[in-house]
Amino acid sequence: MAIHVEGIVAIVIFYLLILGVGIWAAWKNKNSGVGDGADQSERIMVGGRDIGLFVGGFTMTATWVGGGYINGTAEYVYLPNYGLAWAQAPFGYALSLVVGGLFFAKPMRSRGYVTMLDPFQQLYGKRMGGLLFIPALMGEIFWSAAILSALGATLSVIVDININISVVISALIAIFYTLVGGLYSVAYTDVVQLFCIFVGLWISVPFALSNPAVSDISVTAKEEIYQSPWLGKIDPKDAWLWADNFFLLMLGGIPWQVYFQRVLSASSATYAQVLSFIAAFGCLVMAVPSVLIGAIGASTDWNQTSYGYLAPKDKDQSDMILPIVLQHLCPSYVSFFGLGAVSAAVMSSADSSILSASSMFARNIYQLAFRQSASDREIVWVMRCTIFVFGALATAMALLTESVYGLWYLSSDLVYVIIFPQLLSVLFVKGTNTYGSVAGYVFGLLLRIGGGEPYLKLPPFIYYPGWVNQERIHHVTGEVEHFVQQRFPFKSMSMLASFSANVAFSYLTKYLFESGTFSHKYDFLDAVVSKHSKEIMDKATLVSNQDNIILSEMAPVKQVVGASIAGTFINAEVLSDDGASSPEAFVDDN
Repeated sequence: MAIHVEGIVAIVIFYLLILGVGIWAAWKNKNSGVGDGADQSERIMVGGRDIGLFVGGFTMTATWVGGGYINGTAEYVYLPNYGLAWAQAPFGYALSLVVGGLFFAKPMRSRGYVTMLDPFQQLYGKRMGGLLFIPALMGEIFWSAAILSALGATLSVIVDININISVVISALIAIFYTLVGGLYSVAYTDVVQLFCIFVGLWISVPFALSNPAVSDISVTAKEEIYQSPWLGKIDPKDAWLWADNFFLLMLGGIPWQVYFQRVLSASSATYAQVLSFIAAFGCLVMAVPSVLIGAIGASTDWNQTSYGYLAPKDKDQSDMILPIVLQHLCPSYVSFFGLGAVSAAVMSSADSSILSASSMFARNIYQLAFRQSASDREIVWVMRCTIFVFGALATAMALLTESVYGLWYLSSDLVYVIIFPQLLSVLFVKGTNTYGSVAGYVFGLLLRIGGGEPYLKLPPFIYYPGWVNQERIHHVTGEVEHFVQQRFPFKSMSMLASFSANVAFSYLTKYLFESGTFSHKYDFLDAVVSKHSKEIMDKATLVSNQDNIILSEMAPVKQVVGASIAGTFINAEVLSDDGASSPEAFVDDN
């Protein structure tokens, strides 16, 4: 297949448009927040906290509607024996945004945090914040690598250009405008990218539906013609597996810096909630064309197309069903619009993840853990360097690692199993401390890793109830691969175990130290007896608002059993939107 010159021209025009918008956004907002006394580093991270409703709604929606989202939704609708019933991403992520808006956006924004890790470092200390940074960073980098890899494969299908070149160019453009403008450039380019996704896919759908090789999708939804119906079904024996994956999407989609970066950029806590609800609706709307394209793929007699007599599922190309439909069921000029949509989706997610990872590193690791005296200019340069480093790392992984999707699946699981219960504890449970946080981290990690990961060929060392041996046959090589499938909802169980361990060990250590059972000298993490120690209270500005509140020393702990052990459980103060940002609200002051 020859290189499509028209496709190359369309891609160049699209990329120049995105780059131009990113540079314009950086120039337009270069002085935003200056009058309010905001640091330049904070403006890069949270956009001066003046992101409007229109741009904010678009950028939050575009963060979820990435290349993996639109490609993955089409893939699962297309796959035999899965179908729409197993395409959980649209509904799972939409509910994730609703839950995040109802319960998490308000307390996080009302306290004026800059990153998702701020409350963890405030309460659990810089070392624990560093540990929690690891799964958060893995999630962002692996996600960027996975979608860049998908973009390269998509471009190779439609335009027939070198995968490596397309991935590198796409990554460089996203890195450049993120370097120049930070969150402003990311947010404004998201508006253009989301528009391109919507228009590009919807233009393609009518042409694909009218192709002579495509049967009526309303018929193939319930009847088997070329493969099993695309509506799909949930086998009773897989019900717990389905529920486990759904809760992972719904709750595990909350504790991501890409989400809280937009929450914290809103002008108020109420605005942050509204943005979440707008994005939830946007995710559902943007999934519709992907669902239709997956249904079209399942309703096509591929022997009548230029693709060949074997269907994509028989060539192990189900994950590429969206670009394959665009390439072989639509006119070439239409498929180029769809290609622009896929490219936009990838860049809208990649730039957000790279900026989020660099924000957490520059603030929570470099500044708060190692260089509390670092100047704002220094922090800005650290951010710029890490944007480039993390972007290069994601690009290298996309080009060199075959199991990048497996790495992303595992890292997203760790975000759900480790960070989500920690976020619940730090926001809504009074009295948790560093000992409980460490215990929850270890319990969640062991239980999740113990279940294995087939994508990485990681065998389990914990066999949960209902496990079965499965085999996969590679359609090209004929190689048979055996793996263990865990049908027990062990991911959600690991998350609950992590949360329970955090609360239980926190209250246990609190009782042991306050009652005198353990000597104070054994409080080596300074988490119970010495809450005002330098480890946690390093005078770093973790919470910033118009009053520039800093971490102040807390009163010494009374050497008696705290009454809150039995009574005060829910940290209700965080639910108020009174602008208070005192760190004492998160710490049991008994």
